[in-house]
Formats: sequence, C-alpha cells, structure tokens
Amino acid sequence: MIPQETVQLILDTARIEEVVEDFVTLKRRGANYVACCPFHNEKTPSFYVSPAKGIYKCFGCGKAGSAVGFVMEHEHCSYTDALKYIANKYHIEVVEEQLSEEEIERRQRSESLLLVSEFAQKYFAEQLQTPGEGVDAGYRYFLSRGLEDATIKKFGLGWAPSGRSGSLLQAAKAAGYKEEYLLDAGLLVQREDGTLADKFRERVMFPIQSLSGRTIAFSGRTLRTDNPAKYVNSPETEIYHKSNILMGIWYAKNEISRQDKCILVEGNLDLVMLHQLGITNVVAPCGTSLTVQQVRLIKKFTDNITLMNDGDSAGIKASIKDVDMILGEGMNVRLVLLPDGEDPDSYARKHTLAEMQEFIASNEKDFVDFKADLLLADAAGDPLKKANFINDIADTVARIPDAVKRSVYIQALSEKFGVEEDIIQNRVNTTRKRLIEEEKRERQRAQRAQPTQSSAPVDIAEVPAEQVTSSDTYVPENRILAPIESELLSFMLTHGTDILKFETDSGMYDPDNPETVAGFIASALEYRGDSFVNGGYRMVYDAYMALFDEGLSQEEILSRLFDSPDRTLAGIAADIAIDKHQLSVRELKGAMTATDSWLANYVPKSVLTYSEKKVEDSIDTIRRSLPGLEGEEQEAALRQIIELQKKQKRIQKNIKEKYK
Repeated sequence: MIPQETVQLILDTARIEEVVEDFVTLKRRGANYVACCPFHNEKTPSFYVSPAKGIYKCFGCGKAGSAVGFVMEHEHCSYTDALKYIANKYHIEVVEEQLSEEEIERRQRSESLLLVSEFAQKYFAEQLQTPGEGVDAGYRYFLSRGLEDATIKKFGLGWAPSGRSGSLLQAAKAAGYKEEYLLDAGLLVQREDGTLADKFRERVMFPIQSLSGRTIAFSGRTLRTDNPAKYVNSPETEIYHKSNILMGIWYAKNEISRQDKCILVEGNLDLVMLHQLGITNVVAPCGTSLTVQQVRLIKKFTDNITLMNDGDSAGIKASIKDVDMILGEGMNVRLVLLPDGEDPDSYARKHTLAEMQEFIASNEKDFVDFKADLLLADAAGDPLKKANFINDIADTVARIPDAVKRSVYIQALSEKFGVEEDIIQNRVNTTRKRLIEEEKRERQRAQRAQPTQSSAPVDIAEVPAEQVTSSDTYVPENRILAPIESELLSFMLTHGTDILKFETDSGMYDPDNPETVAGFIASALEYRGDSFVNGGYRMVYDAYMALFDEGLSQEEILSRLFDSPDRTLAGIAADIAIDKHQLSVRELKGAMTATDSWLANYVPKSVLTYSEKKVEDSIDTIRRSLPGLEGEEQEAALRQIIELQKKQKRIQKNIKEKYK
C-alpha cells in the first residue's frame, strides 16, 4: 500500500485544474473552469472544474469526481495507479508498504491527538465565557480589540486559565483523555521533577485548523506587559507541522479560489479582524516566516498572492524577502504597505469594508514597481547603487519559471530604468543558470541521503487497468421522490456537519442535545421507518452516514465520496454537491438570510416535504393499480386514496403554517 502520509501529501498537493489540464484545455469562467467534456462528444462546453471544491462535473454525460477520480476515469486505471500518476506529476516519491500493526496503531494515535486538540479548543472557548478571569481578562480583551461575538465564535477563540495546577489537564482527565496524548499534542509540558502542567496559561487562545477544518494546534497571546514571550505557539507534533499550514486557510480557501487571490498578513489579529470586516480571502503564517510549503498550499487555490505587511521597516524587509520565494513557485505577487504605524488590524478597525477594499485596490503594487520605488529612493542619485538595485530586481525576475513572464518583466525593466533589454536579459540568464545548478545540486544531495528510495517515473499506460463502475448520468427510478431525496442529500453534502440552531420557542430547541443537519435528517427518517427509494441516492446517503458516524469532518467525508472507486457513487455525490449555475435559487435564498436561520427553517421543511411526497407516491402507486382491480377491491383502493389525500393535505397545511 501507499503510506497514508504519502496519500495525504498527494491529495493536498494536487490541484484539480492542473491535473485535468494535462488532458483537457480549460478556460476560466468566474471561480470555475469550463471545457468540452473529454468523456463524450460535444460542441458546447458543459464540463466544469471547481478549484474551491476540488471536483469536476460534466453536466452533459454526468461524470464527476476529484482529481484522482478524473485520472481513474480518463486513463481507466485503479485508485492506486491514479495516485501514482499524480505523485509523479508533482515529483512526490511513492514507496509502497504493507499496512502493519504499527501503522494501524500510528493512525489511531494521530486520531487520538486530534481528539484531545479538539477537546482543548472547546475547553478554552468555554473558559472565555466563564465568569472570572475568562470574562474579565480574555473576553474583555477581545472586545477591546474590536472583535464581535460572532467572530469570536467563528474562529473558536478562547482563554487558557492561569495557575500551575493544570486546569486543562484536570478537565481532560475527567473527560477520559490520557495524559500521554495531551503531552504529545503539545498541550502539556513536563517539569524537571516529572510532573505535568498546562503549556498555555493566562493567555488568549487562537486555534489553528488543518486544511480539512480540524484543530491541530494553538497560538496563545499573553496579556501581561511583563511577559517577554508575547506569543507561545504549539510545538511541532505528529499532527502539526507549522511550516506546512497557514492560519485561517480553512475559513479562507473557498473565497481565495472565488476571488483568485490570497491576501497574506503577519499576525493572528490581523487575520481575524480582516475576516470580520468582510475580507475573507486572508491567511497568516503560524508564527513563522513564510515557507515554500505554505506558498504551495496557497497555490492549490490561486496563483495570485498579495502581501499586506506593516508599514515599518520590518514589514518592508519581510515583504521583500517573501517575494523571491513566491515567484520561484511560479506565482504572481503584489504588495500593499499600510501607512507607517499601522497594521492590518488597526487599519481595519478605523475603516469600512469599502474603504479597505479601495485602499488595497489603489495601493497594491507589482513587485517590480514596489522594489523599484523602495530601492531607487535609497539610491539618492548614486549611479553605483542604482546599478546594484537594477541587478537585484533582475535577480528576482530570474526566479520566475515561466519564460514568457520573464520576458515581459525584462522589457518592463528596460523601459523603466533606461537600460538596454539585452543587458538585463544577460543578467537574468546568468542568475537563472546559477539557480538551476543550485537546485540540481540540492536534489542530488537529497537523493544521496535517501539511496533506497526510487524516483523512477510512473507510466500509467503500462499498468493493468481495473474495471471501475461507470459514472454516466444517474436516472432515478422514482420521479415523485427523486427531487426531495436529492434536496435532502444536498443539505447533507453542503452542510451535513453544521449544527442546526433553532429558535428557543420553535419546539425543536434543545440546548443540551444540539443536532447536526445530517443527524436531524437521519433521525427523522429512522423515526418514520423511511429509507430513500431511489437506489443511487440511497447509496450516497448510506455512504455519507457511514463516514459521518466515524466522526469525520465534512471535508473528509466529501473527499472520501468524491474519491470513491465506485464512479457512480462519486458522480451522484458530485452532481448534487455542485451546481452548474453560479447562483442557484437555493444560494439566492441563502444570501437573503443568515445561513443558520436558513438551515433551521429549510431542513425541517424538507423533511416534512419528504413525508408529504411519500404519501403522494403511495397515492400514485394505488392509482396505477386501479385498472387491474374490480368490485370491492377497487372501492377499497379508492377509499384508501381518499384517506391518503386527507393525510397529504394535513401535512401540506402543517408545512404552510410553519414554513411560510
């Protein structure tokens, strides 16, 4: 088998549009891409690729799935071989191994670390609302920084109590969590005498989520002026590698893809405040300098990064340092400097959303203009300094992988500084040759360090293909129940793990037993003894609930469904999860009201509608049987129809009264 870490690396690295573009020419349309479908003949494009959701869908033939699913379908190969193809594309080495008892134990251990981290996040959030230091210190601090309750809740912000007695430790032990997992998750520290204590004490807490939305680490800020350690962050653990993740990526990734731009800020509060203001395509490094892995993570969703740093000298230096790295990954970079003395947090608190958006649009500069303005100002008419600065910018251009982009920038530099284009071209070529040689030597050193690993390319054409189920358009068997079954699945596939937040006087409000969307639908069906009638929809429902019952996140569930070797299952799930139109009727309703209120209203309404449609289906079944009945049997059937019609009207009346 391919080790789980390698599988996850492949899935995290793969960009659906890049994989599909190996076989199909895509054109951007809004946040998505379109093309003529490679699986059937067509003249008008109906094949859509959604980078935000990581899936493709053809609205002509119905084929759909993830990047892995696309390779399986197009190349008629197995799931494993599709993974190998993508690994080869992104130069990821694959060393297969048998699933050992140690591997099973390691996976279980990782899940345990995730569970204790999620417990800690809930604990810190509860402490923030607990009278005493939680409210007086933590909560009031967030309010003083202009954060609203909804923002505090959205980001799961919290408070780590003071004292060395181990408040989190005691609470976790009382809840049944083992000390070893708390220690290994970076939530505890071990003193010299061997006793354990909470790592985070007397700090406001910022959780750090993985790409799939699970809490994996924390950043704690002290409120004491006499504490030199302003921020304390989680250490490296089995589930948290700070160079590979960005704070806020879970909340920002869809908007990054939609806007085709990522704004990168430095601090935790910068990130949170901009999201609160309404600028939600924003992420931040996790207390580190920007890394190549973090840039590649952003590249999964966009090729465009805007750096927004403080206007002081430190912010300027950080911006310049990051430019070379971003360009080296083939991305486009622009920079915005705030007025001196301001940071994104303080500036956002003083301005409206429209003003902030206008400031960014008016002040973000291409890296050449940014560097030129800064460096030439320092040159102050010194010809030697000017020459060095031009060489500096040319060296930055040399890092751009795309030859056409390099050529455009060389021409722009020539015009801007009045230097012959050939001279700049020679400098760029010399620098680029040096960079390529350095990269080659680094790869050779890495290969020597791992002599047992093979990096031979994988040719999937030489691999025997496995039969996979066709994902041609699924035709539901029951026309009456198909629309409502599809609607219920749509709620599950888009908001399944969201909590339904009913009004306190709704009759369904139960603060002690909050219900998720998927749980509510499943409970309603089980209570009535119902199951989906259409086979394809029932298959997706059963697969979703099996993963839901394992406690997986919504993103993990969807990933499993879209990557399923059963292409019919993947196709139906993707068909329901995405829509060809940018703004469907349902999305329009969601835009008109808060999502929480919308879900609390429409999910129960859809469940009731399902009951009404079940009655309608029974009536239809009896009506179709009437021609074959005579005498008393026919009369009994007619009486049954009348009773069912009465029941249907009662349900319709109930729906109309409750959900106007």
